[in-house]
Amino acid sequence: MNRRQLGFGIATTALAAAGQAQAQYRRPTPPAPAPQQRPADMRAIFSDQLSRLPAAQQNDVRAFYEMNAWRPVWNPQRIRDLTAVARKAENHGLAPNDFFDFVGLAADPASAEVRTTAAALEYARTLAEGRVRPETVEELWEMEKNRVDLPGGLTNALFNNQIVAWFDGLAPNDIGYTNLSAGYLRYTRLIRDGGWPTFRQGGSIEPGTSDARITSLIKRLVAEGDLSASAGARLTAQGVAYGDELQTAVRGFQSRHGLLADGRIGAATQRSLGASAEDRARQIALNLERRRWLKRTLSPERIEVNTAAAIMVYWKDGKPVHSNRVVVGSPENQTPSLEKPFASVVANPPWYVPAGIARREILPRGPAYLAAQNMYISNGQVIQRAGPTAALGYVKFELRDSYAIFLHDTPSKGAFNLATRQRSHGCVRVQNAVEFARLLLSPNPDLLGEFDEAQTTRETKRIQTGREISVRLLYWTAFVDGQQRVAFREDVYKRDQKLAEALGIAVKLPDVVADGPSDANDVGP
Repeated sequence: MNRRQLGFGIATTALAAAGQAQAQYRRPTPPAPAPQQRPADMRAIFSDQLSRLPAAQQNDVRAFYEMNAWRPVWNPQRIRDLTAVARKAENHGLAPNDFFDFVGLAADPASAEVRTTAAALEYARTLAEGRVRPETVEELWEMEKNRVDLPGGLTNALFNNQIVAWFDGLAPNDIGYTNLSAGYLRYTRLIRDGGWPTFRQGGSIEPGTSDARITSLIKRLVAEGDLSASAGARLTAQGVAYGDELQTAVRGFQSRHGLLADGRIGAATQRSLGASAEDRARQIALNLERRRWLKRTLSPERIEVNTAAAIMVYWKDGKPVHSNRVVVGSPENQTPSLEKPFASVVANPPWYVPAGIARREILPRGPAYLAAQNMYISNGQVIQRAGPTAALGYVKFELRDSYAIFLHDTPSKGAFNLATRQRSHGCVRVQNAVEFARLLLSPNPDLLGEFDEAQTTRETKRIQTGREISVRLLYWTAFVDGQQRVAFREDVYKRDQKLAEALGIAVKLPDVVADGPSDANDVGP
């Protein structure tokens, strides 16, 4: 297999052989005359070896040996520690043999010193910052990256005999990452146990009917825990009827996948059922990679929007205290990955229509349409007055330097009831936005009173929150939900596909099936 699969092909043989290789491993020394070699000689030898490394690795390796006076650092004990580190790679959805070749190092001791350092630093950077630069796989990605002094950190870890502990501290340790890591390990165990049977696509399976695919459906639900093993055995013995108990399990599966939880096994549910255990594990690994890109320290008060799930969560004092459904950008008008602060809300905001939307969707409809939508043109700018049918609804949350991306209310409430809520021009429409604004302003009764008064009078008014609140727009297609289940969303923006290609892995994920038509009259941001 010549394509990495993020944790598959774990190189068990290589790691098993590593113990034997360690017995042969000696601190690598350059060719004779070693006793007479001075740091300057070592620098020349190591520099020559360093020049043969991939260009992306050379700066870190050079900085490391500068810190260590160009002396060899690896001995058998440190190699054993590094082997212990490599054995934990699967926890992060990674394959150790993508980084370490202990057998090859033992077979070529002359170059083992520099190659070991290069492998250790490359693996450390993957844990600390991710393997792929996010801006190379997303059109607009502006978030705070994690940054670590890896050469300095490795030097200190070696000096203090803390190699394993240092590597353990590089990956994210927040509950979102650790729970997803545990989920990844669970899915790899499922794969080793045979996964689940392929679910054959076909006509809808309606509640109360019978279908030959019920047997494979039961096995599928049992494998992921949507149905207990004992219930699965009992229902299998009862035949191929799609009864109430099985419908309840299917609704749980649908909810976990962000589908309409109606118990009907239609096209969208069947496509999600059709994903293999291998592809779901790889999807988890892709999302672990995304989380490694991000800085580790988070604001205790923040708003996080998962654009893949179209869900918003408000964090206060480091805990999730409120969640809402949202409508985010369509696949053609994707909501970007951004991290921006906001410090004000606008009650009853007018909408200054972006030129592209005005040109494509509003001006061609003529003056009568503008009048009907309470719009007018001023200095070439199409503006919609505030009002009950205004595209921004009754409140807007202004983000700083956000490429005209912001959160807002909407008169188009029906879309919040849909499963597929990627339907806007890129902005984030918030369900129950007025109530959410009141929650944000509630720490200051005076500010809340100003907002409430503006809502009564319908006056357009900007109200400062009195503090900056961070907003993070994220794209997570696999995450652990409040019931400690691994939840999946299909790759509506095709970002999983692009990231997988950049990492050189093979993954096949279901296509999205929209559960409602688009509204041609919905021209809001």
